[in-house]
Amino acid sequence: MIKNKLSKKSKRLIRNFINDFKALGNGKNLNKLGKIYKTDKIGGHFYTQHYQLHFKKFKYKKINLLEIGVGGYKNPFSGGNSLRMWKKYFPFGNIFSIDIYDKSPIQERKIKIFKGSQVDDFFLNSVLKETGDLDLIIDDGSHINEHVIQTFKLLFPKLKKGGIYVIEDTQTSYWKSYGGDSMNLNNPNTMMNFFKSLTDGLNHKEIINPAFQENYYDKNIVSIHFYHNLIFIYKGDNNEESNSVVNNGR
Repeated sequence: MIKNKLSKKSKRLIRNFINDFKALGNGKNLNKLGKIYKTDKIGGHFYTQHYQLHFKKFKYKKINLLEIGVGGYKNPFSGGNSLRMWKKYFPFGNIFSIDIYDKSPIQERKIKIFKGSQVDDFFLNSVLKETGDLDLIIDDGSHINEHVIQTFKLLFPKLKKGGIYVIEDTQTSYWKSYGGDSMNLNNPNTMMNFFKSLTDGLNHKEIINPAFQENYYDKNIVSIHFYHNLIFIYKGDNNEESNSVVNNGR
């Protein structure tokens, strides 16, 4: 009877309190935090083990993290599970998110959610004015291939040097309904082929072609890590010289 009389907000507050209590002593373990906060980054997927490896150096830093996609679809009181996991894992961090639906009812201290599209340049720039420079960006949004690529082109230049950009659920690269392709694995319009095309840029100093011109990604991506349905792109100065090629053979 008491449960039925509680508002959705009250139920959520109680659930959050219980989860925070369960999380005590587990703040360094993303696998456990993911299960406690019921994010599909573990169970539905196997992402938290990789996040643990790549994000641990940021754990006690004052970071700004932006996750695209809150979850819960149209329900304003549903979703935000991974946001609460990130809040617990990064005790000094600020957690931001965007979603096409209004998710403001599930905002809380150190979690700010903006309503808008991940491919709206004007909207994203307005968000960045509020968030400041970003250390970590996670795309768990529409998973539509065109959207993922366009969002990366818009946001990667805004990422701090030393930051990491993450793409989740790359399985849609093979699903026609999301603009993917399982028949032509060389289709340049899929997200997998877009990100695979960036790997040669890691070695751009080794290319022997007098006409070659390095682009932004060549100069600012220092490593790319591919996992099952998951990609981590590290931003930094990719200026390590070749030990044999000079100026691309010019």
